[in-house]
Order: sequence, then structure tokens, then C-alpha cells
Amino acid sequence: MFLAVCTLLAIVLVVFSHLADTFWYMRFVFDTKWGFALAEGFPYTAPVWMGEFGQQVRGSYWLNVLRYLAERDVDFAYWPLNGKKYSEGYFSSSGGFVYWELTDAISKDLAGHTTQGAHGLNYHHASPGDEGTTFFMPSKSLLGEGALRGAVQQIKALGHKKALIVTDAVLVKVGAVKAATDVLTEAGITFAIYDGCQPNPTVGQVEAGLKMIKEEGCDFVLSFGGGSPHDCAKAIAITCTNGGDIRAMEGVDKSTQPMLTLVAVNTTAGTGAEMTRFCIITDEERHVKMAIVDWRVTPTLAVNDPKTMIGMPKSLTAATGMDALTHAIEAYVSTISNPVTDACALHAMKLISSYLPTAVEDGKNLKARDMMAYAEFLAGMAFNSASLGYVHAMAHQLGGMYNLPHGVCNAILLGPVQAYNAKYVPHLFIDIAIALGFSEVGEDQDLAVKKVLKAIKDLKNRVGIPKNLKAFKEVKVEHFSTLADNAMKDACGLTNPHQPTKDEVIALFQAAYDQEDDEVDEVEMLQKQLSAAAARCKDPAALKKAMCELYSK
Repeated sequence: MFLAVCTLLAIVLVVFSHLADTFWYMRFVFDTKWGFALAEGFPYTAPVWMGEFGQQVRGSYWLNVLRYLAERDVDFAYWPLNGKKYSEGYFSSSGGFVYWELTDAISKDLAGHTTQGAHGLNYHHASPGDEGTTFFMPSKSLLGEGALRGAVQQIKALGHKKALIVTDAVLVKVGAVKAATDVLTEAGITFAIYDGCQPNPTVGQVEAGLKMIKEEGCDFVLSFGGGSPHDCAKAIAITCTNGGDIRAMEGVDKSTQPMLTLVAVNTTAGTGAEMTRFCIITDEERHVKMAIVDWRVTPTLAVNDPKTMIGMPKSLTAATGMDALTHAIEAYVSTISNPVTDACALHAMKLISSYLPTAVEDGKNLKARDMMAYAEFLAGMAFNSASLGYVHAMAHQLGGMYNLPHGVCNAILLGPVQAYNAKYVPHLFIDIAIALGFSEVGEDQDLAVKKVLKAIKDLKNRVGIPKNLKAFKEVKVEHFSTLADNAMKDACGLTNPHQPTKDEVIALFQAAYDQEDDEVDEVEMLQKQLSAAAARCKDPAALKKAMCELYSK
């Protein structure tokens, strides 16, 4: 009898396992007090996409899924099983059964534009499909104190004879470039210096550098500086081998030939340009920053030595540091992120929140400089494969039209754009909040979003970034429509967790323009209070007492 029962159970299990490949029946009951349904015997954790509402259920478990259904009296739902198959089900608010059945591929994104699922410990990344997920690695990188000295043998091993050093006039004037020329001299390599690169390098500057590399007979390029010299050097090196105009490279993987060897020596901690496949060049005729995303523009050798960063002024340290934070956050919420990019992004956030204030306040602090160099490198590793989002898509337009500092634009836009993203992927902000030091958020998505947005604002203000776009007189509200049009064409925006409409992009520019206008600067207010307290006091003891009273309020 026992054997017969076991056999029968085995048959039932086999039959059910086959049936499970095509459909499931799921029992549920309602809790009228709390208004949610409880699934019985079906602990699957995949997210559910609501075709009727164009939204994705944000819960990790079925309780949240069914609560969402019950509260909205939903008649149907679509459930993506993978990148190509969906299941279709019907839900009755009166109780009973839910029937799920596999359907053919549904081409329309039933969640509007959102493509994220559960995050954190749960899988949130897009299905890789038939070709897998691509992870872009820098060719070779030297990091840490002494990295520039270590580059001598590496450069010598490349076998080249003459370098075109791409840098800016300021670095030449202050003598900083001597660090690079000394390395080349020790390696027995001659060089010519092109110092015409300026912040937000232009097509014209690329063409001037290209002319010089041909006239001087250089067989490789060495960039020395921050993102602008690196991007200018990339554009020179790729155009030199591919021919034509750099404008033809705008977009993704437009080149057909490898670029010249490029050694990128970094002097800032933020852009990641020394090791990524991104190259941003301003087309001065269109007043647009072109995003050139091409694996062939990845530098051959990257050098990040904190000693070359000690001379960075506070404002540049702050701007590049906030740029790195933007890279990390945008890569983390990207629709093509993966576990490797997530790991890089989260640790970058942790390092930046810990060391950027110190690097700004004490530029000679070698540990802070070193950790920021690692942080920007990690952030670069993250966005090099996961790409970016609408902070960069919008910042590029501000740089292209007004020639504003890229890192500053990112810092100002980061809060408004992430507030927008949080409406669609709030669960992603839990891990971001924890990385920024707010472990108390637990699983509270709303609290995590609030903590992250406040942390962005506080860090921006602490390191001296302007509060909003209104601080730049050249920025005009009447230009926002044009800026929005151009932002929506930018390749960086393609991986934003939700694709905004033009009106929404305009609203984001407006939010960045107006933000914090109605807030009293806490530091300024405190300074005024202290000044008032000092004015009332005629002796140190009384001043000390007044200050104690002020701080105790």
C-alpha cells in the first residue's frame, strides 16, 4: 500500500512538473482588512508587469505582487519569464483561481519604458539573450602611488618612437607636464606637445591635433590631464587611423580600424576617460556635445598616480569627484547593468562619500587622493559596460550650448534626475543608500530614496558646487526645449531606467534650474548667527557661552 502511494505521488509530481512548463494554477485568498491576497504554495519571486497601468510591481515577493493587484482591482497582468517569453494571467478580485499561460513573445514593452526588476539580492538585470552580456575591460592600468614611474618600462615595451602629448596650456605653464616628459625621456622616446586642448574639447581642437601628429611624425599619443585631454587624444588617435571627420564617429562603434596606441596619464579623479570607451567632443557648429561610444577608443595604457593629482584645485576636485559619483549611480540604475558593474559602482559610491570631502578640503592628503583615484576608476569600470543615463544626456547639452563644466552640470542634475528615476525603480535606491552609509534604511524604499537624494544634495553643497543652473547667467529657460530635443538624441540616455518624454526632460531642466532656491543655506545661516552672537559679546567667555547656546538649539 505504501509503495503504491509513493508511486502515485511520483507520477503526480512528474505530471505536474511537465504541466508547470506550460501553465500553473494558483490558489489565493483575500485578507479584507489589509486588502491583499496571499498566494498558496507558489513562492516565485519574479516581478510582474502591469499591462493596464504601464507600471512594474516593485515588490520582491508574491505578497506585494498580489497586494498590488488587489488594491487596484486589476483584470489582467503580464508576467515576463525572460527576455523573449511572457506569461499572461487573469486576476479576479472576488477570489478563486488565477490562471497563467505561456504566450508568444510580446514585442511591446508592457511596462512603458521601464526594464528593471528586483534588485539587491534579487536578480535585476536584463536578460542577455542569445549573445550574452558584454563587459568592457581597460587594456592595462597602473594605479597607486608610483604608478607613473612604473609606466616607463610599460611605455618602452610598446616599441614606439615619438609621442604626441595632448594636454592643456595650464598644465604646461605650471610645469606639471614635465612629469610625463621625464617618463618619455627615460624610456628613450621623443615627443611633441599639443597644448591646444581646452575644457569641453571641440572638433576644431581635434583637427589641430591631427594636423600636428602628421607634421611631427608621431606614431602614438600620450594624453596628460583630465577628461578633456583624454577625449581629445582619443578623437585624434581614432581619426588618424580611420580617416575622415570625427563627426562621423558620433554614436556607437562607428570606427572600422583600431586607433593609434594611446597612453592616458590621469591628473584628475572623476571622468574615467583614461580607461573607458567613451569620447565626448563638442561640435561647435551645432553647439552639441557628441557622444562617441566605441570600444576601439579605449586607451592602451591608463596611469592613475595620486601624486599627479595633488595639484588639483578645490573646485576641480569637487567637480570631478561629483562626476565620478554620477557615473557610479547612473551605471547602477542602468538597464544593462550586471553583477560586475554593480560591484564596481557600489564600492565607488562608498569611497567617494568617504573621501571626496577630505580630498577637497586637504588636497595634499595622499590617501584621500589615492582612494578617489580608485573610486573614479571603479566608477569608470561600471559605466564603461553599463553605460549611463539622463544626467549625462542632459549635462552634455549644457556643455555643448554654454561650455559649462561637465562635472558641475552632472552634480546639479544628479538630484533631479534620480528623483525622477526613483519613481520607477525605488528598490534600487536601497543598495545605493547603504553604499552611502545609511544602513538603517533596511528594506524601506521610500526612506532609501529620501536618504540618497539628501546625501547627493549635502555632498554637492559641502564641496562647493553651485546649487542650481540659475547660478549660470548664460543658461536660459527658453532654451530648455532645444536642450531637451538634443538630450533625447544622446546615446547616454538609452540606458536610463525610464525613458522620459520631452516635456519631462524640460521639467527636469527646470527642476535643476530652480532647486534649493527656497532653502536657506545652513552654513550661511550659521555664519550669520555666529557673527550676531559675536557682536553681542564683549569678552571670550560670553562669546563661548553664546555659541554653546546657539549649538544647543
